[in-house]
This record gives sequence, C-alpha cells and structure tokens, in this order.
Amino acid sequence: MTDGTTAVARPDAPAAGRAAERSGGAPRPPFFARGWVRIAGGFVVPLVILAAWQYVTATGIMPPYRLPSPWSVVEAGIELAQRGELWLHIAISVQRVFIGFLAGTAVALVFAALVGLSRAGAVLLAPMLVAIRAVPSLAWVPLLILWFQVGEESKIILIAIGAFFPVYTTVADALRHVDPQLVEAGRTFGLRGWSLFRTVQLPAVVPSVVSGLRLALAQAWLFLVAAELIAASMGLGWMLNDSQQTGRVDRILLAIVLLALLGTITNAILVLFERAVLKRWM
Repeated sequence: MTDGTTAVARPDAPAAGRAAERSGGAPRPPFFARGWVRIAGGFVVPLVILAAWQYVTATGIMPPYRLPSPWSVVEAGIELAQRGELWLHIAISVQRVFIGFLAGTAVALVFAALVGLSRAGAVLLAPMLVAIRAVPSLAWVPLLILWFQVGEESKIILIAIGAFFPVYTTVADALRHVDPQLVEAGRTFGLRGWSLFRTVQLPAVVPSVVSGLRLALAQAWLFLVAAELIAASMGLGWMLNDSQQTGRVDRILLAIVLLALLGTITNAILVLFERAVLKRWM
C-alpha cells in the first residue's frame, strides 16, 4: 500500500532496496560492478607487473641479458617500426588469424548443424571429430607442409583447425540440448526445416555461438604462433623464433606483448559483436 507519495518497504526487502525506495531511485550497483571500476581495475595487475618488472631490472636482480627493462623493449619496437618491419609482422599475423578464423568457424557451424540437428550426422561424424580434436596442433604441421609447402595455405589451414573445434563443440552441444518443448511448439505452428531452425533453434543457441566464437579466436592466436614458429618467414611467431636464435630477448618480449595486445583488442571487438547480437536475438 502507498499513500500516493511514499512507498512502504516490505519487511523482507534488503537494506539497499529499502534505502532506494526511501530515496525514490534505483538501487546502486555493487562497487566492482560499476563501469568505471571494471575499466580501471583491469589496469591494476598489468601496472603492478610493469612496476615489478622495472624494479627487478633497475636494481640488477635480473641481468639485462635475461630480462631487459621495459624501456629496452619499447626501444626495440621503435627500431623495428622505423625500419617498417614491425607493422609488416603485425599485418601478416592479423591477416592470417582473420582468414583462418573465418574459414574455421564457417566450416564448424556447418558440422555443428549436421551433428546437432541430425541423429545420423551425430552417429557418423561425432566420433571422427572427437578423434581429430585429440590430435595436438603441432602434429599437423609436417603434414600440412608436405601437402602445401611452406606457404600461406598451410598456416591458414592450421589456424582454421584451431578455430574449428571450439565453435563446433559449443554449438553442436547447444543444438542437441535445445528445449524439446520449444521445438514441438514450433512444429505445432507448422514450422519445419529451415523455418524451424531460423525461428526456434537458432535464437536458442545464439549465446553458445558467440561463446564459441570467442574461444575460437583465442585458439586461432595460439595456432598462429605454432604455425609461424615452424613454417614462416614473417609474422610475430616468426619474430619470436628469430629473436630466440639471435638472443634478442627484448624482441621476444616485444612479440609476446604485441600478441597479448592484439588478442585483447580482437576479443574486445567480439565482445561488442556479442552485445549487438544478443540485443538483436534475445
């Protein structure tokens, strides 16, 4: 009951809720759920690591030939950027990840639909795909080099293999567990085949699709490094291997930092995509 101006709090309402009712506003979100706190908090641990890194190098705890200072890594990046090599390494690696990711996820969605929507597909394909998934990534490299030589095809196919399984696994499992009552309700309205999939089953698995895409992107970056470490002449993975052979620890750390930054940026792009898709479908 209300008197027209003031709401009476329920006895079982939380203290925060009663305070919000008395003030006439919505309850404040928890401290760590606030947007600015989440953004600022994400920089805390990296800054602590950077400060510790600077300390151990400045005090001589770690010799420079084992752990160069942060500024030495920055100088290595500036040197490569001035020579035009850094941007070339980054562009080639991003291109390989982008193409391999798109190819792997597209094929994965097809196989996920076959296995998740068809009993025959699950019986015929699922065991084989489980066996292939168990093969380590590096085991594919000699075969791909033998078939496609040391060219772009071998690297992109290896990246596509890495991107394939996260999407296939999550989407196929989600399709198999779509609520049967929803499917039956769709059929009672005359939905069959593609119309049933588009109207009922696809919206039900959209969150799983997006989650699979994010996992696939992380796997694509992992498989990129595996491909470029063994069979490449350019790229960040190749720069890791070349710097190890020449003893340039500063460039090794530079490549690691760049891979972390690129992975974070591409994941953030997928997060924005996820919000847009979920807003559209959910």
